[in-house]
Amino acid sequence: MSKIVAFETTDVRFPTSLSLDGSDAMNPDPDYSAAYLRITTDSDDGLEGHGFVFTIGRGNDVETTAIKALEAWFAGREVEPMLADMGGLWRELVYDSQLRWLGPEKGVMHMAIGAAVNAIWDLKAKREGLPLWQLLSRLSPEELVDLVDFRYLTDALTREDALEILTAALPARAEREAALLSDGFPAYTTTPGWLGYSDEKLVRLSREAVADGFTQIKLKVGADRADDVRRLRIARETVGPDIRIAIDANQRWDRDDAIDWIRDLAEFDIAWVEEPTNPDDILAHAAISRAIAPTPVATGEHGANRVMFKQFLQADALQVLQIDATRVAGVNENIAIILLAAKFGVPVCPHAGGVGLCEIVQHLSMFDSIAVSGTTDGRMIEFVDHLHEHFVEPVDVHDGRYWAPKLAGSGAEMLAASVSEFDFQARG
Repeated sequence: MSKIVAFETTDVRFPTSLSLDGSDAMNPDPDYSAAYLRITTDSDDGLEGHGFVFTIGRGNDVETTAIKALEAWFAGREVEPMLADMGGLWRELVYDSQLRWLGPEKGVMHMAIGAAVNAIWDLKAKREGLPLWQLLSRLSPEELVDLVDFRYLTDALTREDALEILTAALPARAEREAALLSDGFPAYTTTPGWLGYSDEKLVRLSREAVADGFTQIKLKVGADRADDVRRLRIARETVGPDIRIAIDANQRWDRDDAIDWIRDLAEFDIAWVEEPTNPDDILAHAAISRAIAPTPVATGEHGANRVMFKQFLQADALQVLQIDATRVAGVNENIAIILLAAKFGVPVCPHAGGVGLCEIVQHLSMFDSIAVSGTTDGRMIEFVDHLHEHFVEPVDVHDGRYWAPKLAGSGAEMLAASVSEFDFQARG
């Protein structure tokens, strides 16, 4: 048996606010950051587990401290029993009575648990010698449902429902894996659309996106209605009628403002409207969905837990479900959310960008297409061309598609030199 001998956290921050990368109506000056975790063992294989929580600057130290608070659960612990019961590990952490009081199942501690769970998944995949998407896609339906906690979900998704979904997708898994490896996974890009960019940069990056094979771009909106109309007109004239344009308000509007504002933008043939209002307001999202139909509402990057996603789906408050790799409590909870989406027939189109979100969440989408939904139809992964050079295996996105990662692990591991260079606390 091997044991965990180190549980190291680092407050990693990149000064993206200097170029306004990531700027939107609610977050005008983000510094993309990672509360980063590295778990090492005394095994002779030298393999480590890496995970993180994405933030946008201030408060990254708080999240890093929250992750460090979990060290007591892991220091000196035998690794193999954890790897053999990942569902049990998830429940042990999420249902700890004192930690749970801080949520429950939401906020800083819940995300910290996600970083730790993801780091153990990274270690498990490395020990299996497989990229995470492939490891998950080769688990049996029974092994997959054992990862999921169905408490609070059974009015919408039972263990038996999940087994039925997974069993139905089982026969063609190998065929879909081969198709993924040969054809890639559809992507869209937000790179042209940051709110702080000039018109000239919007035009240049939109043209580059089309030339790079993307069939959808996304623009940030919500700060000024007239300016949104103007920028969308520029974007539509630049990309032409056949490229889809999504918009993202980043929670800026009240319910009625959202409905009124979106109607003013409808002439530009909007692919979806993302986060039109407060991300916890299920009833407002449902009302907006009814009012702007058939334009879909997309949301989920700030969804705190699987229960909220259940209710969004039950209320038909979203038509595009956007998981995030580090917002909920790790891989296990995202599997639960993917299964919920499959039960309701709603496509999963993850939120990405940030620091390392593309690197991790691609594994979850690829797993979904092979072992859960069984399709890439109506599904695409967000791509933003920021900070990939800091990862051991940067995403491979070209011709408008993600290409399946090959290295064993979850994709979360950053280069040691980058962690050291952008260690915010070490810089003082």
